[in-house]
Amino acid sequence: MKKTTEIKEELNREAEWQPWMEELQSDPRKSVQALLASWQRKREQRGKLLLNHGLKLQFDAAFRSSEGDLVAGIDEAGRGPLAGPVVTAAVILPKDCSSLIGLDDSKQLSKAKRDRFAEIIKRIAVSYAVHVQPPKEIDRINIYQATKSSMTEAALALTPQPAIVLADAMMLDVPMPCESIIKGDAKSLSIAAASILAKTGRDALMTEYAAQYPQYGFDKHAGYGTKEHVAALEKYGPCEIHRTTFEPVKSLLTQNSLF
Repeated sequence: MKKTTEIKEELNREAEWQPWMEELQSDPRKSVQALLASWQRKREQRGKLLLNHGLKLQFDAAFRSSEGDLVAGIDEAGRGPLAGPVVTAAVILPKDCSSLIGLDDSKQLSKAKRDRFAEIIKRIAVSYAVHVQPPKEIDRINIYQATKSSMTEAALALTPQPAIVLADAMMLDVPMPCESIIKGDAKSLSIAAASILAKTGRDALMTEYAAQYPQYGFDKHAGYGTKEHVAALEKYGPCEIHRTTFEPVKSLLTQNSLF
């Protein structure tokens, strides 16, 4: 009878069910049954990831007029925060995206997984571009227009240029066809890839701002309106990267100007 350590090693080497595993089903040891159950759960999870990956690839492929057409996905991070920039990213993925199995909307993944996928995307992408829209521009033209402008800049920075652009819930003024995809990061692999680069890029910037403005805790909330952030705003007032047209920043600035 094999030791459980041997069985564990053999199971870890297999991705699909093998005839010899049938013997494990009748093994009286609870440890062996736990190992088999764990392996089966991982297999099921792997199957779901593969299915999701295939559906995302099919979604993007449906927008190609010919097999060689390049499809770009575009997404943003940071439309809602009280401070910091909006960061947008545009990504053209290669035909072979097997290294991106498990890639999803950035909000559905842990920071470690986002960082790992960001490295892979940058390494394998046909082209990618990241654009940073500063808070002053957000205040000048409003958050919607600032995001749209940033997405457009990211799209135009791609080399080679794509045949079509898939933007997450935004119609862009670009020289190639553009499709606005609602909840695109859950449907399109290229938009999901863009969401990863936008999110990780913005998080890195907010960590830098946290060192520059330590009283606000930007490394913890990335500029979003948490209780901690609002309390710091009330205590210290806004800093240079706060969005002056966003509440409660706008009201705090108005109050301070009265004294």
